[in-house]
Amino acid sequence: MIAKLSIAAAGLSGAVALALSAQGSPGSTLAVQVKDARGLPIKDAVVSIYPAAGVSVPKGFSWPNAMGQKDLAFVPGTLIVAKGSNVAFPNFDRVRHSVYSFSKPAKFEINLYGSDQTRSQSFPIAGTVAVGCNIHDQMRGYIKVVDTPFAAKTDREGRVRFDGLPAGGAKVRIWYPSAVAADNEAEHATSLNGGFNSRSVVLPLRG
Repeated sequence: MIAKLSIAAAGLSGAVALALSAQGSPGSTLAVQVKDARGLPIKDAVVSIYPAAGVSVPKGFSWPNAMGQKDLAFVPGTLIVAKGSNVAFPNFDRVRHSVYSFSKPAKFEINLYGSDQTRSQSFPIAGTVAVGCNIHDQMRGYIKVVDTPFAAKTDREGRVRFDGLPAGGAKVRIWYPSAVAADNEAEHATSLNGGFNSRSVVLPLRG
């Protein structure tokens, strides 16, 4: 069965368009592809799934809770962590860096530290945290703190896949720094059948 939905984002004149298909038996897999309005795939969009059946806060993910500083940039530029995680900020550059954020979920400042040193910060509240360096204004990173185990970034083709989802209702949230949506995150409600489900999402971007 194929259905099409258009979900208006809060405060937008545009919409998030989704093409849905589902088939199979109980035990759901969800494959998502995220594209911009021109049809180009969006890499490193954060997709998180919140089944209506509920979720438990994850203890962590398969990747490290670390955002390095290398070549005057935060690496990775976007990091997903579980609510309550401690994140390490290792400095791989030859110059000193600081780390700060004015974001509501985590307001903090880590003073300057040097090459091959590491500092860390706890993130107890779910949400999006933009981080920067007081010395290098061009440095910008994002930490997406989530309270669902179903969260990942899209690949070069704008694709991401989730296995082990319960069938039934679910909320799908898609975040990207330049998304034309409230808090840069679009959300819609959907229903997952058992087996394989796919979504093709058009996410309008600024600029």
